Amino acid sequence: MADAANTRLNPYRTAPNLLSLLRICLAPFLVATVLEAHYGWSFGLFVAAGLTDALDGTLARVLKQRSQLGQYLDPVADKLMLSTLFLVLTHLGLIPVTVTALVFGRDLGILVVAAILYAAAGRREFGPSMIGKANTVAQVAAVAAVLLQAMLLDRHATVRWVATFKQWALYATIVLTVGSGLHYAWVAARRVGAQTANGAGAK
Repeated sequence: MADAANTRLNPYRTAPNLLSLLRICLAPFLVATVLEAHYGWSFGLFVAAGLTDALDGTLARVLKQRSQLGQYLDPVADKLMLSTLFLVLTHLGLIPVTVTALVFGRDLGILVVAAILYAAAGRREFGPSMIGKANTVAQVAAVAAVLLQAMLLDRHATVRWVATFKQWALYATIVLTVGSGLHYAWVAARRVGAQTANGAGAK
């Protein structure tokens, strides 16, 4: 009993979830630095947030602390930070409106698809696909490149590869956002169809 209690109270056991919560707490500070045009701080905080994202997954595997809370908390932290930054950077004219509209439209579509799956098939889990993960990587790369370019311009410096990388990251975000949205819709249609077929077969 004592060992079980110590295991539950061991702070390292909850480290992955604490890192996800830390990333959520970083979001308003990151947004504030962007709005105040402190792009050096913005880029640094964004890199720090990315490191916590990589570290929480590593700790979850090493400490064998994959939890139901962590499965929801990690993507929520990522989506909160990325979606907020896309919105703010679009407001400042640093990211095209079209890109942000697609990002938000795809996320809204996934929520609708998840609701349909739950209503039709009773499925609560709707795990990310490979193309969905690639889309997240593209979004992270795009935001990082935008912040880095803004930081360099603020210091009256220009680096051609940063501008080129930013453009390609934004193009990749557009393609993968549309592709992953269509893929989620296709998966949902298959699952609902399978559930309907199983229900008809049971009758």
